[in-house]
Amino acid sequence: MRRFFCSLFCAAVLTGCKADAKPLQPASASTAAEAARDTTAADTSQVHYVTIHSDILNADREYTVYLPAGFDADTTRRYPILYLLHGMLDDNRCWVVRGGLKQVADELIASGKAAPMVIVTPLAGGEANKDWNGYFNMPGWAYEDFFFKEFMPLVESRFRALGDREHRAVAGLSMGGGAATSYAQRYPQLFSSCYAMSALMDKAKLPGQQAGPRSKVGLFTASVERLCTSRFVDRADEAVREQLRTVRWYVDCGDRDFLLATNKAFVAAMQRADIPLKVQYRPGQHSWKYWHTGLYICLPFVSEGWGGKQTNNDYEKQR
Repeated sequence: MRRFFCSLFCAAVLTGCKADAKPLQPASASTAAEAARDTTAADTSQVHYVTIHSDILNADREYTVYLPAGFDADTTRRYPILYLLHGMLDDNRCWVVRGGLKQVADELIASGKAAPMVIVTPLAGGEANKDWNGYFNMPGWAYEDFFFKEFMPLVESRFRALGDREHRAVAGLSMGGGAATSYAQRYPQLFSSCYAMSALMDKAKLPGQQAGPRSKVGLFTASVERLCTSRFVDRADEAVREQLRTVRWYVDCGDRDFLLATNKAFVAAMQRADIPLKVQYRPGQHSWKYWHTGLYICLPFVSEGWGGKQTNNDYEKQR
């Protein structure tokens, strides 16, 4: 079992989501990235890989942005925005290259099942033993400050986001799913919906990772434990819990996922606090096959919140 999960995590590095790219240039022409090729045609969706320099991190950070069809045709139109976070050992390109983001978004928007939206995936690291990896502040890595103070204002201005809570959502897988949940918990005034896939909700033994307490993996693990999502709910007073009830929550985890227990712990804490959420434990493991299919649930879910078709009270709590 340990060998299986080690292989699973290493696959993100061995298969590689990275490709040489320049800002606002076409993606790699490889078969896997063909659907992510850039275009300036007004009637076609676009995917760009863009680099931002962060003064806070003292580093360049790449990010991926999906723009819906028609984005260039009407330069006065503004859009809702989804921040879609990647997992550990992955990077910002993986949602497109491995998750099929462009194809799924194109299909759902064209069919009317999802709203035209801007989707942004920031880079929070890569290979954990070589690159910083994590969405939280930790010694030597003030990523959360970067995200909220530099990154979010820049992308929402540059890509004509509506820029209000009612039209902003956050989602992610694994490490990114846990970060999305924690962001929505601690900044409920910024996000209307949160969709967590196979989320790293609390400290977990990461297969194949040997970490001392001051190593990058050790610092990352400590940050996840410090911001444990179930403990946050359990310790929240009623005023904070009332704020959490204003966010639409969805937890989606495979029934054979090694992070299933931490997801169930978070769901149980939310239910004890009487905070409505949608829960689904679908057949599957910690894999891109699972996360690809999850996009077909995620994009309509956040769109419903933007369209005002449903409220938290419309979602039954599945036990």
